Amino acid sequence: MIDRLFLRHPRSVGETYAQHAGVAFGFGARMIVGGVAAMVHGVVPVLCTRTASNTVKALYGRMKSRQPNFAEQPPAFTEPKWQLEYEI
Repeated sequence: MIDRLFLRHPRSVGETYAQHAGVAFGFGARMIVGGVAAMVHGVVPVLCTRTASNTVKALYGRMKSRQPNFAEQPPAFTEPKWQLEYEI
């Protein structure tokens, strides 16, 4: 039970529990900051004009780079269908 709940997934991505927790908390903190920036932008549109968009792009790039076959595939956000017409 302990293995299934806490160890199997981190091991499957080549990390210890502590390493995986650190990465997950880092991603979560960046998402919270980006989300707060998006809410600030919603209230005062001149503020944080690209913070949320840049956060999403950075997190996507970081997540993709952690995948084993990343070098063989360009990031999806460089493809035309992923290009945004506007930014939050």
